[in-house]
Amino acid sequence: MERRSFLRGTVIGASAAAFGGTLWRGAAIADPAQPGTGPYGPLAPSDANGIRLPEGFTSRVVARTGERVGSTSYTWHRAPDGGACYADGSGWIYVSNSEVNPSGGASAIAFSATGAITGAYRILSSTRQNCAGGKTPWDTWLSCEEVDRGYVYETDPWGVRAAARRPAMGRFKHEAAAADPVRKVIYLTEDVGDGCFYRFTPDTWGDLSSGTLEALRMGSGTSGPVTWGEVYDPDGRPTATRDQVSGAKRFSGGEGCFYADDTCWFTTKGDNRVWQYNAAAQTIELAYDDSLVQGGSAPLTGVDNVTGAASGDLYVAEDGGNMEICVITPDDVVAPFLRVEGQSGSEITGPAFSPDGSRLYFSSQRGTSGSSYGGITYEVTGPFRA
Repeated sequence: MERRSFLRGTVIGASAAAFGGTLWRGAAIADPAQPGTGPYGPLAPSDANGIRLPEGFTSRVVARTGERVGSTSYTWHRAPDGGACYADGSGWIYVSNSEVNPSGGASAIAFSATGAITGAYRILSSTRQNCAGGKTPWDTWLSCEEVDRGYVYETDPWGVRAAARRPAMGRFKHEAAAADPVRKVIYLTEDVGDGCFYRFTPDTWGDLSSGTLEALRMGSGTSGPVTWGEVYDPDGRPTATRDQVSGAKRFSGGEGCFYADDTCWFTTKGDNRVWQYNAAAQTIELAYDDSLVQGGSAPLTGVDNVTGAASGDLYVAEDGGNMEICVITPDDVVAPFLRVEGQSGSEITGPAFSPDGSRLYFSSQRGTSGSSYGGITYEVTGPFRA
């Protein structure tokens, strides 16, 4: 992606004061009563799958918890969560975590060049509450356990190689991971109210079996230069990893993270914020804060998983709220891209684009039932911005 700077001006349905409290380039405030008045236009009424999409977009269900995936014999897992896509010849693979404890793990769906489902299978078993994770540049999936002293598991999206536990990446309540191939590090979020933002530097890039874990440090406030302090005992016992670095910056419930062009974007659910870490400059900035939105019309609430598109757009899924995936454009517009109706007891998880950027995959973790047995995984196709 071309280097972009998100979140510095135009806001759909919210005051630009939400973005660091400063109006950088002037904000054009759209009518918040018209959901989806962003780059794709307004959201149409719900389709047959209960999804509101912009004109020209369509949805289909590709998997349901407890049911066979397509014409395969594989039964889709409970509570689908974080996900990613991988090129597979002329087709691709979508990987999805299972956020249940015990028996979490992860599964995969294979697609042909036309989008037909050609296979489905398990890639990780017998783990606990696998929430989010991240894709590596060498095409593995990092599946993260969201439990106390949880592990990161490195898995094979093709299901050929056995999954490997990566204790050097720390034992804590993991959420998401994002790889930075320039600095050859992996960024990690921690889902506790006083968690840290970490980076892991492997001894050898491409081998996560050993390396150095650090936590971000900074002064008071929400922006400025940062440093990193080493976590001396990644095992986290008896002292939790987040308590081992003096001056570590605390984040309120770390969630999704995504890296592109020297920037790692990550979300914190406790305060509904989007942060941006500039890895080249080693600075951090509070990019979005719904508590500063005037008039109570924040376009993005319940921030959770996040992914990016080749256009430079950032897509942020909501945990709760009105069940939307919101888009944040390089022109600094924040608006709903889609909304899932009739599933208020669920959350949106696992947004990921197919390798060619033409299809967006995501799940409603608990579907209409509000139960982990009600998960639904969707595909959206349409004229995504290039």
